Amino acid sequence: MNQYPLTGFHFKASFLGLPGEAPVDVKFKSISGLTMSLATEPLSEGGENRFQHKLPTRSDYTDITLKRGFFIDTGLYKWCKNAIEHFEFAPLTVLISLLNEEHQPTVSWRVFNAIPTKWEITEFNAESNEIVIESIVLSYSYFTSV
Repeated sequence: MNQYPLTGFHFKASFLGLPGEAPVDVKFKSISGLTMSLATEPLSEGGENRFQHKLPTRSDYTDITLKRGFFIDTGLYKWCKNAIEHFEFAPLTVLISLLNEEHQPTVSWRVFNAIPTKWEITEFNAESNEIVIESIVLSYSYFTSV
């Protein structure tokens, strides 16, 4: 058991079954949106006006956004391009892992049936000295911790 909270700066995301996966396809600047919540439905009780009961209905999962330096002709780029430009969807399982100092997973989350729903690159600016960052938004069915 750890005596300290886990750090969030050493991580990777593996796309299981991605054809043509390149070594850079697991390295990201940031991953956000790994969120689950429980949707509820209000139920009013007859004669009780002080409150409503909230009944659980289903689990909700938000989209995940991954950001990294832009690379051309990687398996991830081609997968996104095929989905958005050609409407050819190949849902994948994504394994997101926090890594320890030996680069081994400490905790992981398996994201099921992920498909790209948005691809974006940062602005081009002649006055700045920055690399181009691509953002990929994934929609998925659900995730579990491994």
